[in-house]
Amino acid sequence: MMILVTGGSGSGKSAFAEQKLCELSTGRRVYIATMIPSDGESRQKIDAHINRRAGKEFVTIEKYSGIGGLVPAENDIISELNEKINEGILHPEDSVLLEDLSNLTANEMFVYGGQGNIIDDIKKTSAYVRNLVVVTNEIFSEAAVYEGETAEYMRLLGKINRELSEKADEVYEVVYGIPVCLKRADR
Repeated sequence: MMILVTGGSGSGKSAFAEQKLCELSTGRRVYIATMIPSDGESRQKIDAHINRRAGKEFVTIEKYSGIGGLVPAENDIISELNEKINEGILHPEDSVLLEDLSNLTANEMFVYGGQGNIIDDIKKTSAYVRNLVVVTNEIFSEAAVYEGETAEYMRLLGKINRELSEKADEVYEVVYGIPVCLKRADR
């Protein structure tokens, strides 16, 4: 199952996404952290997320680009998987929280110099693991007009969000801490 969770900054989307994943999880709970700890503010955000996950038995994998690389190649055998399970690869029984798509997209564009294969990587991950919850940001409501690289980043993130919302089983927008279901497979 794939769930997409969106919302503005400070909306409560991360807490909601963690709650959804905890409700779904049957195997390992894996948190894929995409924020590069580049300054004091980012470190504070990372610490806040770590503290909120405390006691929820998450395994954290820091992966700033190329998340498809967390899915083992088809020719890996089960014994190899068992040896590597705690070495930063995913397992088919995992329930995974990807936090977040906005950082991953920015990393791909501005740090790693391309657009990567974000959509393909997420589809590959979703097809491999039991559950995938993807957190993204709603950045498109601002009245400001952006140009250049920022405008391109916003176009790419919008495209990725649209494609993933089509593929997702469920889509939620969290507004002021209230999750609003936009799509559910059983509706």
